[in-house]
Amino acid sequence: MSSFLLEIVTPERKAYAQDVNMIIVKGSEGELGILPNHIPMVTPLKIAPVTIKRDRSEEVIAVNGGFLEIRKDKVVILAESAELPGDIDVARAESAKQRAEQRLNGKRDEYDHVRAELALQRALNRIGVAGR
Repeated sequence: MSSFLLEIVTPERKAYAQDVNMIIVKGSEGELGILPNHIPMVTPLKIAPVTIKRDRSEEVIAVNGGFLEIRKDKVVILAESAELPGDIDVARAESAKQRAEQRLNGKRDEYDHVRAELALQRALNRIGVAGR
């Protein structure tokens, strides 16, 4: 089965670097499935899990926005943050979710509303990945 190198890089560290058979990401225009020998491209990513398939197993990483770059020999995800399921503090994510929901139900300052919506998406992404 053919494969390609996937690297997930955040401002703090290289979160993932493995040969994989396929990845599934949520880009700005919808969901993308990337296989070996995919055409080169760059696309922004939404706050969503990245599903990684390799050697007949599947793993999921919580990626909170960024960009996907497909090169000839590898795929690089430049993410704002990325967390493996075992690294996610579920209690902290639940707390962040509750704070974001409270802000969304409170006053309607446009800037705070957008920030709260993004915080809620990040928290739900982390909770979903940790629960798999």
